[in-house]
Amino acid sequence: MKLAKKYAESIASYDRSKSYDLNDAVKTVIDTAKAKFDETIELHVRLGVDPRQADQQVRGVLVLPNGTGKQKKVLVVAKGDKADAATAAGADYVGAEEMIQRIQKDNWFDFDVMITTPDMMGIVGRIGRVLGPKGLMPNPKSGTVTMDVARAVQEVKAGKVEYRLDKTAIIHCPIGKKSFGVEKLTENFNALMDAIVKAKPATAKGQYIKSVTLAATMGPGVKVTYNKG
Repeated sequence: MKLAKKYAESIASYDRSKSYDLNDAVKTVIDTAKAKFDETIELHVRLGVDPRQADQQVRGVLVLPNGTGKQKKVLVVAKGDKADAATAAGADYVGAEEMIQRIQKDNWFDFDVMITTPDMMGIVGRIGRVLGPKGLMPNPKSGTVTMDVARAVQEVKAGKVEYRLDKTAIIHCPIGKKSFGVEKLTENFNALMDAIVKAKPATAKGQYIKSVTLAATMGPGVKVTYNKG
C-alpha cells in the first residue's frame, strides 16, 4: 500500500496530459521517483516506422556521456591473447568452452553482457536458445562479437547501451539514475535521441518521432516535447 500511495502522490504532483520541455520533464521525473533506492530513469520513444518491415528496423549502440550508473558484469568467451586482453580490460569472467558448459549445466547467468570473438560463435551458438530470450546473445551489430574484445569490455564498463525497436515500434532505454541530476540526465537524453534520429531508416515516411516519454523505475511517465525528426 505504501508503494501505491507514493505512486498516487507522484501522479497528483504534475499534469499527465501535458507535454513538458526537456528541462522541466527531467526535473519532474526526478521528483516523481519516490522509491527508497536510486531509481533508473528510462527513455521511451514511439517511432513512426513499421517494425514488421526489415528495412525499417532501428537499432544501434552508443556510450552515454555520463554512463548508466549501473556496473555491468561482463563475460568474455575467448581464447589465447584475446582472453588475456579481456582480463586486462576488466572483464568479470573470461573463458571458453567451460563457460558455455557452466551456463548449460548450472543455469549460470551471473553476468549482464556476453562478448565473444567471431571464432567462438560456433560454441556460443549452441546455447543461443537460452541466451536469446534473456537478451544475452552476442551480436556484431551491438559490438559484442568482435576481435577487439578489450575495447568492447571498456565500452560496456563506461556505460554503453543498446537501443532497438520492439514489436510495438517503441524504443526503451535507460539514460541514468535519479542521483545523476538534471544536467547529466539531459546530456544522456540528448546523446541517445541524436543517435535515434540519425538511425532513421531511409524508407520511413511521415513523422518519425511520434512521442517521447521519461519514467523512473517505479514512477509514472512524463511526456517530453521533442520537435526534431
